[in-house]
Amino acid sequence: MAERSLEQRTADLERIEAIKALKYRYWRACDGKDPAAFRDCFVKGPASIDYGSLGTFEDADELARVFAEIALSEVGGRYAVLDMHHGFHPVITLIDEVSASGAWTLRFRQLNRVDGTELLMTAEYDDAYVLEDGRWKMAKSHVRPLWTIRRPLPEGTEVTQLGWP
Repeated sequence: MAERSLEQRTADLERIEAIKALKYRYWRACDGKDPAAFRDCFVKGPASIDYGSLGTFEDADELARVFAEIALSEVGGRYAVLDMHHGFHPVITLIDEVSASGAWTLRFRQLNRVDGTELLMTAEYDDAYVLEDGRWKMAKSHVRPLWTIRRPLPEGTEVTQLGWP
């Protein structure tokens, strides 16, 4: 492999950090219940999205619709589902100046006020990224759960929703 200049290596690091920032924006949009920001993390056109039991999608518009339906549903004037996404262990591989692949580990927690359950899950993401209009976007996002725990919230559990209307 040819020796890369300091400028090239710096540009590589900047691309990797921009891709990490994209993924973090995505998870913040998920937890922040922001369908527009969520959708903006994906390419405009066709995409390969496989979210297991949530569905398989050929573009992000339908996924964003499903996300909004779930994330924004309410019970008694409060959100029905509260999520927490924590992503770890990124492995970003630059393919060229405008494309990359990535693998992430997800730690996920969800409180469901409708059925009174807590879901814990860990999963692996397999992503592909492209530079679109000067910004990194996801063109592929496949999620493979490794394990889950679903349990009822104990009697008397109080879920206090803060930070949202």
